Formats: sequence, structure tokens, C-alpha cells
Amino acid sequence: EVENKSHSLELQTSYYLLGYSRKITAYESMAYATGMTLASRTIFPICSKTFLSPLRVASTFFTSIQVHHLFSASTNPLFSSVKSCSVHSTSSSLETENQALSRPNVVDILEERGLLESITSENLRSACSDPNVAPLKVYCGFDPTAESLHLGNLLGIVVLSWFQRCGHEAVGLIGGATGRVGDPSGKSLERPELDADTLEKNISGIKNIIVKILGGNHVILNNYDWWKDVKMLDFLKDVGRFARVSSMMAKESVKKRLELEQGMSYTEFTYQLLQGYDFLHLFKNEGINVQIGGSDQWGNITAGTDLIRKILQTEEAAYGLTFPLLLKNDGTKFGKSEDGAIWLSPSKLSPYKFYQYFFSVPDVDVIRFLKTLTFLSLDEIKVLEDQMGKPGYVPNTAQIKLAEEVTRFVHGEEGLKEAIKATEALRPGAETKLDWNLIERIAEDIPSCSLPIDRVTGFSIVDVLVSAGLFESKSAAKRMLKQGGIYMNNERVDDENKRVGEEDIVEGKGLVLSAGKKNKVVVRIS
Repeated sequence: EVENKSHSLELQTSYYLLGYSRKITAYESMAYATGMTLASRTIFPICSKTFLSPLRVASTFFTSIQVHHLFSASTNPLFSSVKSCSVHSTSSSLETENQALSRPNVVDILEERGLLESITSENLRSACSDPNVAPLKVYCGFDPTAESLHLGNLLGIVVLSWFQRCGHEAVGLIGGATGRVGDPSGKSLERPELDADTLEKNISGIKNIIVKILGGNHVILNNYDWWKDVKMLDFLKDVGRFARVSSMMAKESVKKRLELEQGMSYTEFTYQLLQGYDFLHLFKNEGINVQIGGSDQWGNITAGTDLIRKILQTEEAAYGLTFPLLLKNDGTKFGKSEDGAIWLSPSKLSPYKFYQYFFSVPDVDVIRFLKTLTFLSLDEIKVLEDQMGKPGYVPNTAQIKLAEEVTRFVHGEEGLKEAIKATEALRPGAETKLDWNLIERIAEDIPSCSLPIDRVTGFSIVDVLVSAGLFESKSAAKRMLKQGGIYMNNERVDDENKRVGEEDIVEGKGLVLSAGKKNKVVVRIS
């Protein structure tokens, strides 16, 4: 019932209206019903049965509210400005229910995309989208064993991001304390001990990466903040007595190490209790109720859920979720190159090289990685998969999409632009005009050498190719040239008698030589 008066506008509406659909806010519902723009002190000729029915059957939520309060720009408006059409409820429980009604089930999404290995309880699946359950607070731990995270850590960030995108809160936990011990999971030898300065440097580097990738809508914690105040006797009394040695020995990470000649130190053996206590502390003090990790973290995660159940006497309140490790089709780990780990920090691996790694993924793996490492819809990925099996498919189309999406996620739009520009510049026959600034950036990712000017200008291209180290002999260089595989500054050289002139040296500082698609060298003029 709406009545127009000179001094106020009274509106009878209901809680049901707000709870009916998160996709249609109360304001939008009224707009649809009236077919007109709403503004302060406007007559509302509501005549839609669809709109009125819920109002009649539900308990009254708004009573005698003035319109200028509904759409006010004051500190606590019940509705935001007309332009934003969003709902601000003074009731946190109402806000939670509205959010839950629109939350996709993140566990189902992860399962569809091949990102779900195990969960500690099926109740986690229902809690993800239950209207009566508040959004989950989910954390993933990262020990500061290096200054940068690597590709193996990326899945944890991807899964955190999926929770975030589905309306839950993401938390990154940096192991400032546990990093001093070292997780034995998946390791045949004890990790080397790190000094305090190295740890601080690593913690800072990892924090920067998480902030850059996940943005500001998350929380980052450091477990050293609470471990530094824990005394050993208190820990043994309060936590150790709940840990059963038989259960600790049964963990896969322990069993595998005990089978080896080196065995396992007591320090490493206690790691699962340290990680378990982290979950207990976060559950009790931060309200975090889900821990995620790779499949090799299952033992450490369940150590935490067991402690929470035993010490806090709670049932089904804390959950664990693991995702599969990142593997190639042949079962080997994905994330290693000839030069070592695929780092996420641009200071340790350029966006260009990062992009190239994904561009080189074989066809047999590319669709699976599109599902696990990108946020493309499954329909989009299916289209790419279907195209791969059809005549006329342009090779590497799927790989380009994978490289673009993952590089954008990790390095942002600017990092992707840099990678694409460098890729184009290094493609033999590319029309990209090389300038020295671009060559300098390229030189970080490909071999380079220095030659004096009098060893370059006036010499044949064959001589310079050998001097630069691309070929061991002139005859090998000539064979490649005759096959059309020699390029200077991306332009093909067909004449073996071609001599390098001053005009070939970019800005008088150097040039780029290529032998085939992959072998390149930057020649700096010294």
C-alpha cells in the first residue's frame, strides 16, 4: 500500500521482498512493477500481482518509511542512490541471507573444473550456498621458502579466488613461523634452515604477490604473530595431549619419509601439529572455517580439523578441501622449465617468459589447464576444444588463450601487454620495429653477447653469426641461411654475402640475430 502525502510517503513492504531474489533488489522490483523511474516524493502506482503477492503473505519489514530515507545519500540509507540500485540493510543477518541466496556453489564449480580432490565433509558443499549459513572464511597457507611463489602455488591462489568470486572471504596465511621448520610433505630431504633476514625478505615478496593477484579484497596474516608468544610447555599441555602419535605416524608425509634412509627429524615430525594449531587459532580467533591446500596437504589439514573437534568440542564446524597437484598428462609436475621453477614474481621471471611457458603447453594438456588455471566459462572452453578437432583450426589458438588468461591473472593487464609485445618482437619476420629499449627488455630473457664495433660492421652475416655463438662453424650458418632460417632484427637474410652495415645496428647499440624460431641472441656493441 502506497499513499502520496505532502509531508511523507508511507510504504508497506516485506522482508520477503528482499529475500526473494538477490539478483532483483527491492528497488528494482518496484521499478519493474511501476514501469517508471523512482525518485523522492513520487507516486507509486503499483499494480503488479507478482509484486503484491509477497507483500500480502510476508511479515512487514518496512513500515512508515519516508522516501527520502530510502534513497538518501546519508550515512546509513536503507537504499543506495537510484543510480546504483543496491540494497544496504542495517541488519547483518538479512544481508547474509541475501548474499547466500545469490552465492553459486563454489565446491560444485571446483569439481566441474577438475579442482577438487577431497573434502573433509559433504556438509561443506551445502554450507557454500545455504541461505542460513554466513559466507565462509577460507584460508590457504604459503611458507616463505623463497622470495617468490611459483607455479605450484598458483592453484591455491586460483581456488582462493574462486571462493572470493562466489561471495566468500579469502585469507592468505604466510608461514613466518612454520617456514622456520619446513613442511616435509612431498620432500625426500629436510628443507635448509633460513636465517631471519632471508625469511623477512621472502615474507615481503610473497605478500606482494598475493596482494597483486587477489587485489585488496582479502586478508593476509602471518602465523609468526601468534607463534612467537606460544611457550613449549603450554603447547604440550594445551595441544600436545590431544595429538595421538599413531595418527601422526599414519600421515602419508610421515610414512614416506620414514621409508627412506634419511628418515625424519623430530622438528619435521611436529610440523603437522604446528599447521593444525594454525587452523585451531584461526578458527577460534578469526572465524576462519575452511582450510584449502594441495592434495599433499591432506594430513596437515585433517590434523587441524581434528584439533578443533577435540579441543573446542565442535562438530562439522571446520572443513578442509584439497585440490589436485598441477601435473602434465604424463604424470610429471607442471611448473618446471629447463631453467628451473616458473616463478610468479616478475623480478625472478619476466612476464614474457611466463607467457611463453603457457604458450608452449602441448595440445593434450591445454584444455585441462584452461579449466584449472583460468576463469573462462566451461562453455567458452568447450568451444575451443571443439575447434581443435576441426579442419582449419589455427595451431596454438587454445595455447594463446591460456597464456593470455594466466598472464593477465598473475601479472595484470600491463604485464600481459609487455609479454605480447616482446613475443611479437621476437617472432622472426615480425613487422614490429625494434627499438633499443625493447631489445634491452628482451635481452633479459634470451642469450646476449658483446662484440666490438670493428668485429661487426663490414663483416659478413655468416662471420657475425659465428662470433655471436649461434653457430660453431661457418658451414653450419650457411646451411641454415640457405634454408631461410637466418634473421637479423626480425628481417630474413637470404644472401650469404650480406655484410652488416651501420644502418643495421639499432640506435648504434646492438642488433638481434635469430637462427630458426627459437635460437636468438642479442649482440651488444661494446
